[in-house]
Amino acid sequence: MKDKGSLHSKVQELCDCFAATDPLREMSVVKDDADKQEAALKWLALAALHGVNNNAEKISIVTTDQGKVKVTAKYRKTDLPSPGLEIAEKIIEAVKNITHMEESAGKILLALGLRDSSIDLGIEMKTKAGGKKLTITFPEC
Repeated sequence: MKDKGSLHSKVQELCDCFAATDPLREMSVVKDDADKQEAALKWLALAALHGVNNNAEKISIVTTDQGKVKVTAKYRKTDLPSPGLEIAEKIIEAVKNITHMEESAGKILLALGLRDSSIDLGIEMKTKAGGKKLTITFPEC
């Protein structure tokens, strides 16, 4: 059995690993990764980095029962690269595990270490008829 360690610490390691990259470019190719669990954690790290780097207010990922995924950022009216349905579901699962959210809906703060500092991200989960929604809210810089 492969020891996966703490998902939270893995996301922080990936933030450090990808800190000097272009998060949007990396997000656009994550759906092609072979290891879907690793890809989900990588996408979370890249979303956090993109949000911090671009002063985003929030980034949302929405899945539907029809198998569609939409990712948006509030600071501008544009879609972000989709990780694909399989990875989107693993992203939501990973956030539930990291935050210990047992319900299908809720809000919580997530402290995420970034290099030599940290940031508190607001995490909100909702389950609606037809899909699930995970929103990451970024503090004002």
